Parts: sequence; structure tokens; C-alpha cells
Amino acid sequence: MAEPKAPKIEFPCSYTIKVIGNAAPDFKEFVVKVVGRHAPELTDADVSVHDSRNGRFTSVRLTIVATGEPQLKALFEELKASGRIHMVL
Repeated sequence: MAEPKAPKIEFPCSYTIKVIGNAAPDFKEFVVKVVGRHAPELTDADVSVHDSRNGRFTSVRLTIVATGEPQLKALFEELKASGRIHMVL
């Protein structure tokens, strides 16, 4: 029996990314700057920030226009390579 395949994404599309890292005063600005290099149409309305209950972590949720897998792969790699990011969902 074959394994089910993940659904194929039709590009371009609206794509939400959640980035989680240690709470820091500049965390949101850092994430927005990195994402903005890969999705220059990003606006403040596309970004929301939430702190964890105990204040140790911050999550930044961004909605971008994804143009293809190479864009998403480069974005995820740059975020993870920064050393400031715990998870990208």
C-alpha cells in the first residue's frame, strides 16, 4: 500500500508562518526583517505577536504571498540559521 502524499500547494497563495523564539525586545523586528527579504509585500497588518504565558517565548505569526517552494525553503533556512528561532511552523 502506497503512503498518502501531502497535498500539493498551488502557488502563488496566501501562506501563514508561525515563528517561535526566546522573548526579546527586538524579536518581532528581527523576524519581520528576515521574512521581508523573502516576501517584500509584507505589511504590519500581516503580522501578529503573542507572548507565552510565562513570558519566556514569543511567537510571530505572518501571512505572506508564497510564490513557490524555493522561496519558502530559503525563508525557513534563513530563519533557522539565525540561531534565534526555536521553531518555524
